[in-house]
Amino acid sequence: MNKENTPLLEMRNIKKDFFGNQVLSDINLTLNEGEVIGLVGENGAGKSTLMRILFGADMIRETGGYGGEVLLNGEVQSFNSPFDAIEAGIGMVHQEFSLIPGFTTTENILLNREPKKNNLISQIFGDRMNTLNRSEMETKAAEAIEKMGVNIDPKMVISDMPVGHKQFTEIARELSKEQLKLLILDEPTAVLTEKEAEALLAAIRGMAQRGISIIFITHRLQEILSVCDRVVVMRDGFIVNETPAGETDVAQITKWMVGRDVKGSTAPAESRNHENARTILSIEKLWVDMPGETVRNVSLDVKEGEILGIGGLAGQGKLGIPNGIMGLYQSGGKVTFDGKEIPLNSPRKCLDSSFAFVSEDRRGVGLLLDETLEWNIAFPAMQIQNKFLKNYLGGLIKWRDEKAIKEVTDQYIEELAIKCTSSKQKAKELSGGNQQKVCLAKAFALQPRLLFVSEPTRGIDVGAKALVLEALKKFNRENGVTIVIVSSELEELRQSCDRIAIVSGGKIAGILPASSSVEELGALMLSQVI
Repeated sequence: MNKENTPLLEMRNIKKDFFGNQVLSDINLTLNEGEVIGLVGENGAGKSTLMRILFGADMIRETGGYGGEVLLNGEVQSFNSPFDAIEAGIGMVHQEFSLIPGFTTTENILLNREPKKNNLISQIFGDRMNTLNRSEMETKAAEAIEKMGVNIDPKMVISDMPVGHKQFTEIARELSKEQLKLLILDEPTAVLTEKEAEALLAAIRGMAQRGISIIFITHRLQEILSVCDRVVVMRDGFIVNETPAGETDVAQITKWMVGRDVKGSTAPAESRNHENARTILSIEKLWVDMPGETVRNVSLDVKEGEILGIGGLAGQGKLGIPNGIMGLYQSGGKVTFDGKEIPLNSPRKCLDSSFAFVSEDRRGVGLLLDETLEWNIAFPAMQIQNKFLKNYLGGLIKWRDEKAIKEVTDQYIEELAIKCTSSKQKAKELSGGNQQKVCLAKAFALQPRLLFVSEPTRGIDVGAKALVLEALKKFNRENGVTIVIVSSELEELRQSCDRIAIVSGGKIAGILPASSSVEELGALMLSQVI
């Protein structure tokens, strides 16, 4: 074979099943040196599983391996772990962060690859007594950060860092590896601001020019068109289309992804007027100490039965509001619900007051990853409200009502179209978008009077977005539940909400009907930016 014409990567006839559920069928994929391909598909299409095979992920080996061959530069590879893949020049930035919170940016970038220096003790007792070469570490970390063209603090501790900077730290760690030939980016812009996303796309172009090949997975299809050479579309475990990025558009890619036309209207949904409804939630002078968020002086009234949207630029305070009220971060001010003051910094008091919260951090605080869907969906209601329990001996003994647990889980699997093998499947085995739906189902099962939902469609594909938003609207209308949706996407808020409050500079810049134009809402977002 002519080495000059040999692709950097070939994946031939790849097949994979999990517990009898076929997730990949006869996948063939090639990637040339310095090429950027966009890998797209609905959640559950098989994208992440295919990349885990390429990266030698432990879960692939632990679930029976895979069929087919992976070749690098024409040579068949057999990766037993990610370390083998890294050695071969493959790097991967996952959807969920894998950083050590107490370490600095520099320490995370060079973890397990720190340059060392000799000293008198190590000359006597051997290399194990070498010390870290801090100055060389800082130089190497700075070089990796510079390759991305962004400004992040090499000395900042990860736990103090805004979420966007954590993502850049993950990418810098891969760029610092001298042998890097191929970089897999799995939803890297999902947590980035628009400006940060633009910087990352520019960095991707720079990496490609230096000969690094990139597989870019994202649901932001416009990014695919702006930075990729080819688009590879997956659906239900198959590659259904490959095309040059310059020869297609968002609408066509969407149709290939979902197998149907998706009408993505930019017109807002018909909003309802709750002006005469009573105030169910009153927030006065709220401040929240949440890293990367600024909540200084938020005052806001929420009307009973409405869907209120909260929007704003990253870091201006929108995510901090529900996290502070629900007691996940230190906060102050006054919150009144249904005429009663709710103590701050007490998650249990909020839950006892019939609040529920779907966090933007689904893996960190949203799911019990090693437990079944049944346990994830039913457990909070069981623990907080004594639901799904049978009483014996006059209530002296309570035991799980397995039938009721299965019924409620199956109900939400059907309503939210959760792709899974059964209600007994573990949460960690689902795709990211389906995990997000489980978080929603868990909140629905609590039957709250007030529901906070933060970034409900982050990491969810175009086909599932409408389903999730429709489920929230249905839950609101059929159960009379007041819902507060926090989102980075104005269109999402316009299509789901009755009113939209914009947070800027740590306080409410204004509240407008959802029928307001994007320009009006955008002007509020920029009004007090800090």
